[in-house]
Amino acid sequence: MKTGDKAPQFVLPDANGENWSLADHSGKTVVLLFYPGDNTPVCTAQLCSVRDNWADYVETGAEVVGISTDSVDSHRSFSSKYDLTLRLLADEDAAVAKLYDATSWLPGRSARAVVVIDKDGIVRYHKVQSLSVFRPKDDEVLEAIRAAA
Repeated sequence: MKTGDKAPQFVLPDANGENWSLADHSGKTVVLLFYPGDNTPVCTAQLCSVRDNWADYVETGAEVVGISTDSVDSHRSFSSKYDLTLRLLADEDAAVAKLYDATSWLPGRSARAVVVIDKDGIVRYHKVQSLSVFRPKDDEVLEAIRAAA
């Protein structure tokens, strides 16, 4: 997976058990925030930062979702506990993480990665953190979203 590739299509359940499909967001910039796991220190800080900067994300007009290998129930609890504003998708078998080259060296986990897909379904930004102890900076993600628009 690299910048310029066509984004692979997928469908995953969200924290409410409802299916979220990339195809349903055709014509819109989409941001996939892959993260290793719910209720872990760095992931919690990352997603709470997205929550705290949500107005800036909304202003871009992009659809922003979080993806990890945790279950629907785990996402529901995590999202509720931290009042998260973005939709969390359950990729329990890491199939989508594999499609987007966002797998972790930790078995059964996704890496920490940011993928920005433009309105035409082309990957315009693809960054995988080599060490998942560092979270992506909101300003960097927002800049990538604006560049893809």
